[in-house]
Amino acid sequence: MSNQNFKVCLCWRRIFRIRVVEPPLDVQNAFHRFSPSGMMTVDELLRFLIEHQGEKNATKEEAQAIFDSLKHLNIFQRRGLHLDAFFRYLLGDHNLAHPPSKTVHHDMSAPLAHYFLFTGHNSYLTGNQVSSASSVEPIKDALLKGVRVIELDLWPNSKGNDVQVRHGGTLTSPVGLQKCLQAIKENAFNASEYPVVITFEDHLNPNLQKKVAKMVTETFGEMLYCTETENLEQFPSPESLKKKVLISTKPPKEYLEGNTAGEEISENESGTRNPPDGGEHVPDEDEKKVVPQYRQLIAIHAGKVKGGLENWLSDDPKKVRRLSLSEQELENATKTHGTKIVRFTQRNMLRVYPKGIRLNSSNYNPFVGWMHGAQMVAFNMQGHGKYLWIMQGMFKANGGCGYVKKPDFLLQMGPNDKIFNPNAQLDVKTVLTVKVLLGEGWHQDFHHTAFDCFSPPDFYARIGIAGVPDDRNMKKTKKIEDEWLPVWNEEFEFQIRVPELAVLRIQVLDNDTAGRSDFGGQACLPVLELRTGIRTVPLHNKKGNRYKHVRLLLSIKFGPDY
Repeated sequence: MSNQNFKVCLCWRRIFRIRVVEPPLDVQNAFHRFSPSGMMTVDELLRFLIEHQGEKNATKEEAQAIFDSLKHLNIFQRRGLHLDAFFRYLLGDHNLAHPPSKTVHHDMSAPLAHYFLFTGHNSYLTGNQVSSASSVEPIKDALLKGVRVIELDLWPNSKGNDVQVRHGGTLTSPVGLQKCLQAIKENAFNASEYPVVITFEDHLNPNLQKKVAKMVTETFGEMLYCTETENLEQFPSPESLKKKVLISTKPPKEYLEGNTAGEEISENESGTRNPPDGGEHVPDEDEKKVVPQYRQLIAIHAGKVKGGLENWLSDDPKKVRRLSLSEQELENATKTHGTKIVRFTQRNMLRVYPKGIRLNSSNYNPFVGWMHGAQMVAFNMQGHGKYLWIMQGMFKANGGCGYVKKPDFLLQMGPNDKIFNPNAQLDVKTVLTVKVLLGEGWHQDFHHTAFDCFSPPDFYARIGIAGVPDDRNMKKTKKIEDEWLPVWNEEFEFQIRVPELAVLRIQVLDNDTAGRSDFGGQACLPVLELRTGIRTVPLHNKKGNRYKHVRLLLSIKFGPDY
């Protein structure tokens, strides 16, 4: 044990003793059940993995690997694991509730429209939407975290002879398009070998579109996927597109001539004024020139057909396309066209983007889009907050490859060609029970006055389900006062109706009676990939980066299924 001193005034210090965390009762009971002699052998550890942890396919070699991983500890003994060594194993990276496996286990041979894609918005911005710098660094960071859809806004430079990437109509600084394309090429497939989609918001004349076509073609070469025909009846699969780059934008002729207010125009975050929906734009002579090199780049054609929402969501059996809606447009559409959106997204792509007033790069509830089958729920990856944490948690699924297969109910027709109704009352499918045992690591990763200048923190945990409206449920533990190693031993039960779209959300806070509670870490994990038994969950900072030592120990079980 060690002591910590907190200076209260010139002549008074408060001294607190940091105790050593001890195995909770659940750990003790499990240990003695499987190792009655008080020393757990490899065979007994294997039986624990199979019977208690639910690892039905565990092998003796895996149990031996756990033994070997503990040999560097002073508490390890050759004859087997005693209680303290067993406890350290449970708190270690060999026992994660959601292991960071790179194994892709979803069927990747279906059309692209059958997947949720990890999607960025204004991927080049380093901060807010108004005055931050544009850079290749956020693009690199996003790709290295598994993001598969990168958005670039293309504008002429001040001389009109080159292409910049910037947020038009704002004070954001530009970055060259060539730098962005090169950054994508160099980082596209480090985190995942599945395809990267680049969405262009195009504000260029035909001459600059031709220049973009040359840049893209020369930069990506054979990595670039181009279709043989403009009118695809079905998108190709992620499996067939491994290590390929796809361009998605509005075809230039449609952009220039009498276009309806598609997202590339109507998103209007740049502050430019656009024609109303259905309004005609009279092209000049230059605009009549269609640039075939640019058009041929487009693998996923975007744009809205003329008319209102009913027409936008029409499904042409001979041609698939991408539609873009703002988060507000989507919310409004779901009130009257919920099943039609689901039907549209069974073959076509739907991209949802943040409304223009999110100037601080905040984000929105992604489940509105996911529940209606929207494949590209575009987020400001440079921000932080609960919705971004949920997004990051969702895409930890399927080996973190950036593609998550949509649930069957969003892809299939029911009896009499019935489409899933997202607004219908849903039945409970399963129950998740989580017992929050304890936490550790804050005194190693934080300064001793990080939470309170005069005492150790008063931690409590919030735990719950992020998901469809009927599944959303957050609960919290009691606070443990003046303690770096909080022991809660509190159990919570969650009824889940759509486990395919459910994310376990955890947050630890330091209770502050004088104001807002201080952040102590968070984690979001896909419910369907949680491992049962006694498991550890490393916590992350606000940006989603993992702390070195901070973690919780949980007991997790499912059932009964309904």
